[in-house]
Amino acid sequence: MIEPQTALVYKMVMVSAADSDMTDSEIGRIGEIVNQLSVFSGFDTEQLTDIARDCADLLSQEDGLDQGLDQIRDALPERLRDTAYVLTCDIATADGKTSQEELRLLEMIRHSLEIERPTAAAIERAARARYAPA
Repeated sequence: MIEPQTALVYKMVMVSAADSDMTDSEIGRIGEIVNQLSVFSGFDTEQLTDIARDCADLLSQEDGLDQGLDQIRDALPERLRDTAYVLTCDIATADGKTSQEELRLLEMIRHSLEIERPTAAAIERAARARYAPA
């Protein structure tokens, strides 16, 4: 079983890797989130690279995505499920574009975490607004 903070990092890595192109802006945003948000208080940022590698290894396995989604769901208390969705939406929109693969993964994450559709729509709209070009 992974820790809740690790589960949040897994979610961000998953959505960043969904289109097989982890951009510098997505990677940078993951680092910023981990360094700035109180949910990561006490988290050892030195572990970030290893956690991202573990997540990538998991995703490369047969049924790795389903296993990862299950691990993350089991690791996250209900109070952090909306947080997880917010973070994944932030990463999906951080580079100014959201691929079809990222959109499909966001849908899978929403279902896995049992995020209600109106809540998800509000989170998605807020993420688009935060990263809209000037």
